[in-house]
Amino acid sequence: MPLMPGADPFSHAGGPVGALLLHGFAGSPRSMRPWADRLATEGLSVELPRLPGHGTRWQDMAVTRWEDWYAEADRSLTLLRERSATTFVLGLAMGATLALRLAQQRPDDVAGLVLVNPWVRSHRRGRRLLPLGRLVVKSLPGNGNDIARPGVDEGCYDRLPMQPAYSLVQAASQVSADLPRVVAPLLLLHSRHDHVVEPGNAAAILSGVSSKDRTEVWLENSFHVATLDHDATLIESRSIEFVHRVAPGSVQG
Repeated sequence: MPLMPGADPFSHAGGPVGALLLHGFAGSPRSMRPWADRLATEGLSVELPRLPGHGTRWQDMAVTRWEDWYAEADRSLTLLRERSATTFVLGLAMGATLALRLAQQRPDDVAGLVLVNPWVRSHRRGRRLLPLGRLVVKSLPGNGNDIARPGVDEGCYDRLPMQPAYSLVQAASQVSADLPRVVAPLLLLHSRHDHVVEPGNAAAILSGVSSKDRTEVWLENSFHVATLDHDATLIESRSIEFVHRVAPGSVQG
């Protein structure tokens, strides 16, 4: 199946410090590529995988589950660890959910986490309807391209398959319950105006993890896909500062 424009995975062999970047639900590497390029320019080794079922058509995603996305994230982290002495995991939305799971399951391999508009829970009515609704409705109109910056397209699906959405809710429940297992240093950046992820997610994560090193940054000028929005350069700069602080000497310049 042909890929959507910009949905290609990206890999860069840089220095001894690596960064694994994970995109969001129904999105693709396109939403993370500028960030990946910036990290590569700064001398990091980078892995930006395309998660299974993403970046082609929504019907391909309909047959995948969160275990498939996590398996690819886990595989990519292993590849990065083979050539990096220290590895960080950076995620957007669902990518942040997977990043948290990696930190829970592989604490020795995650030196630090950078989460942008992370998602671990929802109290919206639609979430409660998923268990039964997924058996009746295959997909619903998508909610992508929540970006304040005009003319920007993240390359997401225009429909959301219900079975994978339900699977993501199940994953989030597990990740949320296991938040105390996260001990890695954490940089959490979240938008003041996010129309996809509820603001309570950031507070739940910050209060739930066991990380002693926790930093919260508000993004004042971006919506959900902040990695392509007005605050993209802020995200890039703060993540580089974070990596440099946690792993001194890792960033060139």
